[in-house]
Amino acid sequence: MKAYVLDSQGNHSLQERPKPTLIEDTDVIVRIEKTTICGTDLHILRGNVSTFKDDTILGHEGVGIVEECGSRIANFKPGDRVIVSCITSCGTCSMCHKSQFGQCLNGGWILGNEIDGCQAEYVRIPHGDNSLFPAPEDIDIESLVFLSDIFPTGYEVGVLDGKLKPADSVAVIGCGPVGLAALMTAKFFSPSEIYAIDNNPHRLETAKELGATHTLNNSENTAVQQILEMTDNVGVDVVIEAIGIPAGWDMSQKLVRPGGNIAVLGVHGKSAPINLEDMWKRNFTMTAGLVHTYTTPDLIKQIRAGHLQPEKLRTHHFDLSETAQAYDTFINAEKNNALKVIISNTEK
Repeated sequence: MKAYVLDSQGNHSLQERPKPTLIEDTDVIVRIEKTTICGTDLHILRGNVSTFKDDTILGHEGVGIVEECGSRIANFKPGDRVIVSCITSCGTCSMCHKSQFGQCLNGGWILGNEIDGCQAEYVRIPHGDNSLFPAPEDIDIESLVFLSDIFPTGYEVGVLDGKLKPADSVAVIGCGPVGLAALMTAKFFSPSEIYAIDNNPHRLETAKELGATHTLNNSENTAVQQILEMTDNVGVDVVIEAIGIPAGWDMSQKLVRPGGNIAVLGVHGKSAPINLEDMWKRNFTMTAGLVHTYTTPDLIKQIRAGHLQPEKLRTHHFDLSETAQAYDTFINAEKNNALKVIISNTEK
């Protein structure tokens, strides 16, 4: 089968790989119909994810058709269309019992990281009963791809962990796809102000179209001061850090109001200091971590109700044979006005 692989030399390319087979009786083999590229995949390419195993097929998002099921799979059968969760959860360990599926002791984020992922014709999903969601027939397949990761991540790790409440103010640092997903799901709580910060004019224009009340271009590092001036030097209730670089964390500390919350959903590959000399007296809360994807069924309901339109983040389409071109487009997002790219597997 065709698969997109990152090798030990840092080269990524489309390769021929053996079709996956069942290893455990709780495995499911899925023929991928649609997949995409995540900002986390770019962090892997840059060497910022220490858990990545060389020569692994990339990707942790997708929708596809169940091809084969292990003998202990109860919830799915061949022919079912499914959403692949970016998180693999066994459902039985101590962390899964607490609904902390991202910290599953037998899974977690392993697809396209520790085991072969979804940027391929087929993928093996461990613990299939707990790591797949039925794909509803009444929702566009390409929209469902974005429920694999970015919308649950933006909602759970950004909005819910940030404890956003009605009438709160929120700042989203980084308006890439996951930052915009956080912005879109923040609107469920009717925040009074949404400050969108980025250096990319296209992303800021998109953020405005999606409901940001203020868009701030930080190419000259003035966004923090502008927001502080607009908030009488108090800051905002919730800061969602969605870029994963030390500068984003530093901005978060400066923007959060006393008693406010910082929710980190950016993938950080370098150390970033907590400035306790300034922050110890601020009574702030900081959260960070992996998504658990427990909100995926709720997000499906929000799409049906018309409150969430994932398709608004879709900008480019490619065939699986064009995955290298898709990566080039996504890496050079500003030049290409790219948000989420859809990669289609047309092989039968």
